[in-house]
Amino acid sequence: MRFDIVALFPLAASAVNIISSNDDGWAEANIRAFFESLQAADHSVVVSAPAENQSGKGSKEGEPTVLTEPCQFNSCPSGSPAVGFNSSEPRLGYVNSYPVTAIQYGIETSGPKIFNGAPDLAVTGPNVGSNIDIVNYFSGTVGAATYAAQNGIPALAFSSASGSPTSWESPRPAYSEVYADLATNLTNQVIAAGKPYLPDDIFLNVNFGKVTDECASPADFSFVLSRIHVAVPLITDDDVTTCGDSRLPSELEVSLASGCYASVSVGIASEKKDADAEMQGVVLKKLGNLLTCLS
Repeated sequence: MRFDIVALFPLAASAVNIISSNDDGWAEANIRAFFESLQAADHSVVVSAPAENQSGKGSKEGEPTVLTEPCQFNSCPSGSPAVGFNSSEPRLGYVNSYPVTAIQYGIETSGPKIFNGAPDLAVTGPNVGSNIDIVNYFSGTVGAATYAAQNGIPALAFSSASGSPTSWESPRPAYSEVYADLATNLTNQVIAAGKPYLPDDIFLNVNFGKVTDECASPADFSFVLSRIHVAVPLITDDDVTTCGDSRLPSELEVSLASGCYASVSVGIASEKKDADAEMQGVVLKKLGNLLTCLS
């Protein structure tokens, strides 16, 4: 399945150089669908993701090692080098280590070789499974995005409620295409709003709701500005005022709401915590009419 992404994008985004990673592995269906969707939107994309599923590894780092077993889904043979790529598509690369190490290699080595310069933006996911509230501290998908943001590369982490780990060779699930196009839509909106794409040390944590019969296409989903952690009454500072309220809904609240929603939280990369109202306001302005209120 392939949706008409041109019809979904209200703003024209300039083509940029994008590093893509995840924690589910370089051969997982979601990252491959996102790669193709970003390329269809005329961006230059390089994947640098773990050779194996590295979910739950957070911000761990480690020296890449030679493969003692085949890569995920037999995507490379046992004995393959610690770092490699698809022979027919060198933009698809693996690193046999943690997600943070994988994206670091993409930012510093594999990306610049293809881009002839530094990447403009980093994206991770769409993760198989949501990354909400405290789970963000343990997510490798979030860990890779926050690493990029801390090192001067604006970053967006995408996670999704539907699906299970699926090989790139299997028939591609419909949810992979829906999430890929939604992620491309938001990425394009950030790019079209102009540089700097995001403030320093800021990343976006995005969680897509389930793909169902009622939420079956990208056009069915609405983006809602949210906060990562549930606010503590009388303690947590006010959020940016929008939708007539100075308190944003939490990612958890959005995920439990009736409807087809994707939460977009503004996080401090170095702390994996919610950004303040000023930084939320910057993102609110950039995303503009892409956002809606939670009903």
